[in-house]
Order: sequence, then C-alpha cells, then structure tokens
Amino acid sequence: MWLKAFHLIFMVTWFAGLFYLPRLFVYHALAEDEIGRERFKIMERKLYFGIMTPGMILTFVFGFWMLADYAWALYGNQGWLHAKLALLGGLVAYHVACGKWLLDFARDRNRHGHVFFRWVNEIPVLFLFAIVILATIKPF
Repeated sequence: MWLKAFHLIFMVTWFAGLFYLPRLFVYHALAEDEIGRERFKIMERKLYFGIMTPGMILTFVFGFWMLADYAWALYGNQGWLHAKLALLGGLVAYHVACGKWLLDFARDRNRHGHVFFRWVNEIPVLFLFAIVILATIKPF
C-alpha cells in the first residue's frame, strides 16, 4: 500500500513539473526585459532540478519496486503494461527535451517562440490520458 502511495506522490510531482515547465518557457520566450528573463531562468532551473528530476527518479524507483514486488507477476504478460512502460519512456524523452530547452534558455540560445512552447505544453497531457486509460481499463 505504501509503495503505491509514494509512487503516486512522486508521479504527481513529476507530472506537475512536466505540465508547468513548458508553460514557463512560453512566458520566458515572451519576456522582453533582462530581469524577467533571469527570473525565469532561476524558476526553470529550480523546477527542473529540484522538483521534476527527483520526482521522475523516485517515480521510477517506487514503480519498479512495485513491479518487482507484485505487479510483474500479475500483469507481466499483458500488453497494456508494456504499452504503459513505453509511454513512460516517451515521457522520459520529453523530460530530457525539456532539459535541453532549459539549457538553451540558460545560455540565451533559445530558437523557439512562445507558440512552439504552447504546443509542446500539450504533449504530456496526451501521454497522461493514454497511461491512465491503459492502467484503469487494461484493454489488452
């Protein structure tokens, strides 16, 4: 029971960052003054390294612990679990891409506008919908 609770806590933490960081990128791309851009750099760095990355790591620690403890024995041969794990791999790739964009902003090398980041901001929603559907309905 505790494993699942901690897994969900850290998953929510990680997902909150995945939803919020690209929104900061939108506003950062729109910032016109140096003070504002510097503030966004600080907020983005703290969110990515202080909340998102530990949340992602601990999501996987507790998730794989649950898999090893009981879930793999129950669901290991079911396709929905493999699809869910593949989607989580996609979210890790998205997390890494956010880290690249964070470094681009930190080095004043961002080449994308606010419209790009508005679209990018929607990606984790699609992944989350699919993951929740797979985990609750278990369609295959």
